[in-house]
Amino acid sequence: MKEFKKPSEAELKKKLTPEQYEVTQNDATEAPFKNAYWDSKKAGIYVDIVSGEPLFSSIDKFDSGTGWPSFFTSLETQNIIERKDRKLFRMRTEVRSKQADGHLGHVFQDGPTPTGLRYCINSAALRFIEAQKLKEEGYEKFAAPFRATLAGGCFWGVEEIFRKHPGILETTVGYTGGTLQNPTYEDVKTGKTGHAETIDIIFDPQKISYEAVLKYFFRLHNPTTLNQQGNDIGTQYRSAIFYHDAKQKQIAIKVKEEVQKSGKWKGQVVTEIVPASPFYKAEDDHQKYLQKNPNGYTCHYLRK
Repeated sequence: MKEFKKPSEAELKKKLTPEQYEVTQNDATEAPFKNAYWDSKKAGIYVDIVSGEPLFSSIDKFDSGTGWPSFFTSLETQNIIERKDRKLFRMRTEVRSKQADGHLGHVFQDGPTPTGLRYCINSAALRFIEAQKLKEEGYEKFAAPFRATLAGGCFWGVEEIFRKHPGILETTVGYTGGTLQNPTYEDVKTGKTGHAETIDIIFDPQKISYEAVLKYFFRLHNPTTLNQQGNDIGTQYRSAIFYHDAKQKQIAIKVKEEVQKSGKWKGQVVTEIVPASPFYKAEDDHQKYLQKNPNGYTCHYLRK
């Protein structure tokens, strides 16, 4: 994020709605059950309405029954400061955004596991960014819990099967794992770039877990054929999982071992598990290819 300088009072009044201004600048509290995010279940993150600093994730959101957005942990602890609040004739802990110094709400010690905390936050203090928009808006750092990057042969067929699955929010086909910057389809199909035809998936963790995404992945391609799927041969058609953090790596290793032990495949599972590297979006005519070309080529199908 760029260095933030808090706007003047006049600028804030121009930028914010009256309610947003009263909540963030004058420590007001919005009405319960009548605010923007109290019952939102969309996947993404919540940032400060003034500064844009990342505060909370939908993954950590829960229904507290209070009528305000509630989270059991913060996204970046350094972006939240706590202050003692003696209003309403009792001691409470107020939470404010660090950079904007805006009132967010309060934190209580009656939340769920694993933290036991309940951050009770005003919707008016927040702006929601959908998981699909995190990279576009400069928050790619926080996309890992919503993202899976996989290679399983020709990306036309892989995308066509994945895009229909409940919980999948967005699919993009492209190239990754190689050394050539900004590769084209013509480059990758030579098999000399090191890139694999890949699908980049944005999913909703509350509807489908990363582990479930990987299990589905192993059903729609053959993970035992080295650098090959069907009639497509070459390193660009290899089976690979590109993990975005240590947790994804651990899950990928676990699922691969389970698939190997399941006996569903006679050969050795050769799926690579490697760190994610720059992902290059493929040309537009390759995106949703089988939707545009219903009778187009595919060697993928879903196994039991």
